[in-house]
Amino acid sequence: MYQAHFGLERPPFKITPDTSLFFEGSQRGAALDALIYTVTSGEGIIKVVGEVGSGKTMLCRMLEVRLAGKVDVVYIANPSLSPDNILHVIAHELGLEIDNSSNKLDVMQKLHAYLLEKHADNRQVVLFVEEAQSMPIETLEEIRLLSNLETEHSKLLQMVLFGQPELDVKLAQSQIRQLKERITHSFYLDPFPPGDTLEYLNFRLRNVGYRGPDVFNQKTANAIEKYSGGLTRRINILADKALMASFSEGGHEVTIKHVRTGAVDSDFKKKRNVRRWLAVAAVAVGLVAAVWFGTVIAPSEQKDSAEATQNNEITAAPGQAPAETIEIIIPETDSPLASRLQATEDWLAIAPDSRYSIQLLMTRVDDVQGVEKFLNERPEMLELDQIYIYETIIDETKNYSVLYGDFESYQVALTQLRSLPDELKSSQPFLRRLSAVRKDLIRNQTL
Repeated sequence: MYQAHFGLERPPFKITPDTSLFFEGSQRGAALDALIYTVTSGEGIIKVVGEVGSGKTMLCRMLEVRLAGKVDVVYIANPSLSPDNILHVIAHELGLEIDNSSNKLDVMQKLHAYLLEKHADNRQVVLFVEEAQSMPIETLEEIRLLSNLETEHSKLLQMVLFGQPELDVKLAQSQIRQLKERITHSFYLDPFPPGDTLEYLNFRLRNVGYRGPDVFNQKTANAIEKYSGGLTRRINILADKALMASFSEGGHEVTIKHVRTGAVDSDFKKKRNVRRWLAVAAVAVGLVAAVWFGTVIAPSEQKDSAEATQNNEITAAPGQAPAETIEIIIPETDSPLASRLQATEDWLAIAPDSRYSIQLLMTRVDDVQGVEKFLNERPEMLELDQIYIYETIIDETKNYSVLYGDFESYQVALTQLRSLPDELKSSQPFLRRLSAVRKDLIRNQTL
């Protein structure tokens, strides 16, 4: 309805994935490049995790587009398949001659023969599984068995699991640990920060024919990020409604009032805690860190710790529900932690945005002793002067984020990540671009 008013060739903010409108900012382009690399390397199982509406399906579609002509893709969108049905579905998607009467052994043999033929023709077969968090454990285990199909030098079937944060919870269960150990690469789709939200909005409009002055500005982008939590699907819904509200008034600019109207209409007025999964991840990593540090705190001890002096507590603002209080312990000025905090500040002041580091782990700021124990008892391969630590806020809780290394390219960082000892890999480390780290710090200043 508003397309002609704004001079658009087609709708800019449809919620169905449109690969012609793929936005490479906010690490989406880097994630796609990394996925292409890891898929074509043909080793292990890949996992992509993100909240509902964070862009997993778009990334899946883009991966299929970019790999077209190089690989054969099997796409499974129905997560409720039983272990008995999953092999039949995969075989059917590959065009194999089977029917419902074919037993599991026959289907597996045909799959193996087909994959060997493809391998002989230098063709790779990749299995995409969407909504993997809803797949029964028995079915996921059946998929894992397919990863055993290999030649002397390479896997015959590559797999990419796309899922919500609950997928990590499921993979943490002991009965499926063999599948988790086969996952060689994990990617996490963070919500868009305000700056990337504005870039995304204008990118979408320009790519469907808009040629006038920017319709969205930083203030309206901030409001959209606030109500959407930075999730692309919600951003699209809010932007579409805000454009409609602007059009209804005959305007050519979106205001905060238009965004609020869209938020109320979409029931987004109260910002959902869409970063909950990040907090859950932080807690999980914090527990791993606690094992490292030897400081797992019982709930009763946390309560005692919270009863610190008032000057050292985080408290809720007036009118808000009281948040969990955390004692803020200031590290000694000559301590290893204080030294690394200062070194990190100096490093981030001069290091280029294009460089990468490895996010090792995260733990709450009240565990100064544990962090310093980690610094003193770190694995031999970790050089102290390459460990960087900064404060970040997740779900209104202050944490120490621990990074390692300053790498000039994604590939160099990825090589280093792969060489980490198993005890560090258990905390699911991942790569961070320094531009994203700086955005963390900017976001913290606004909270």
